[in-house]
Amino acid sequence: MAIELNHTIVPASDPHKSATFLAEVLGVAAPVTFGPFQVVQLDNHLSLDFMHADGDIAQLHFAFKVADDQFQPIFDRIRAAGLPYWADPQHQRANQINTNDGGRGFYFPDPDNHNLEVITRDYGSAA
Repeated sequence: MAIELNHTIVPASDPHKSATFLAEVLGVAAPVTFGPFQVVQLDNHLSLDFMHADGDIAQLHFAFKVADDQFQPIFDRIRAAGLPYWADPQHQRANQINTNDGGRGFYFPDPDNHNLEVITRDYGSAA
């Protein structure tokens, strides 16, 4: 059997709000409740399980690889929501997308300021 990442826990001040935000932005099914978690299921059998965390929440990074035809609707939802976005992980190139490896990508924050990324090509794939 191949080794696969099955799920990861994402700390959130409001798990329902954060999970719903992500599901809506990506255009996937609404989160479901499983015990203390709000679970967002992705297409590759990976789930992000949002769980309540008190106090300061350390910023995490999640990169979502999407098909070319999925990119624009996701990007349009980010812009329609008035969210900031950047072409780079250090947030130096505001209101831009990148074209790394011949694809498209951008970074944006979730409600707890996790650094989310959407890309259409794997890094290094143009080599």
